[in-house]
Amino acid sequence: MNHPPRLLLLGGTTEASRLAQTLSARDDLVVVTSLAGRTASSAARPGRHRTGGFGGIEGLVAYLHAERISALVDATHPFAARMRWHAYEACNQTGVPRLRLERPPWQAQAGDRWTVVATVAAAAAAIGGGPSRRVFVTTGRNELAALASASDGRRWWLVRSLDPPERLPLHPAEVILDRGPFSVDAETALLARHRIDLVVTKNSGGDTTAAKLEAARNLGVAVLVVDRPPSPEGPSATTVAGAVEWVRSSLGLSPPSDAPPWRPGV
Repeated sequence: MNHPPRLLLLGGTTEASRLAQTLSARDDLVVVTSLAGRTASSAARPGRHRTGGFGGIEGLVAYLHAERISALVDATHPFAARMRWHAYEACNQTGVPRLRLERPPWQAQAGDRWTVVATVAAAAAAIGGGPSRRVFVTTGRNELAALASASDGRRWWLVRSLDPPERLPLHPAEVILDRGPFSVDAETALLARHRIDLVVTKNSGGDTTAAKLEAARNLGVAVLVVDRPPSPEGPSATTVAGAVEWVRSSLGLSPPSDAPPWRPGV
C-alpha cells in the first residue's frame, strides 16, 4: 500500500496558515504544521500539527527520518533566524527538499522618515542617542530586554504585543495587547493620542501591521526599522501560490487546472 507523501510545514505566520489550508484540502498529501509555541494566543490552523522545538539540528534530522517527511516548507517568521538555518542543515543532511516561504519586506516610500538598523540592540543604541521622548515599540515581547539600555528615564514607552511581557524592562511604559490587522485610521489615532515621536518595528512585511507605517508617514513620525536577518541559499517563494506549486512539483502531485508556474525566488 502506497502512503501519500508527508510535508512538514514550519509555521507561525499568516502565510503558513494559508498554505496549510490550501494543501490540507488535498487527499494525496499529509501536511503537518509545526509551531514553536512561543505565542500563547495563536490563530486557528487546519490539518495536523505539533508544538515545540525539535532539539536542534540533530532533533530535526531525527524527526524527518522518523516521520518519513518527503518535503519541508519553512514558513516561519522573517525574524525566526535560528530555525531557518536548522531547517537548512537538516534538509541538507537528509536530502529532504526545502523551500523558504517569506513575504516581501516593506519598502520605504516618499515621505517616510526611516532609519534602518541591523539588530534590536542597534535600535536601542539609536534610541538612546536620539531625541525621541515618546516611543511606540512593536518588535514583540521577546525583544524588550534588548531595548532596556535605552530606558534611562528620559522617554515614555508604548508597547504593543500579542501576549503580556513576562518582564517589562522599559519604564515608564504602557502595554497594549492586540492582534492585527490594524487600520490606518486607528493607527493614526493611536500615534496622535499618545503623542508618539518614534515608532520602532521589525521589517516583518505583509499587510497585517503595515498601517502603522502609513500612519507614521502621514503624521511625519520617525520610524526605526530593524532589518531582517539573512536566510540560507536555496529555493524560495514570496507567495502562497508559489509555495503550493513548488510542493506539487517537488512531490509529483497532480496540478490544479489554474496553478501558476513556480519559479525560484517567486
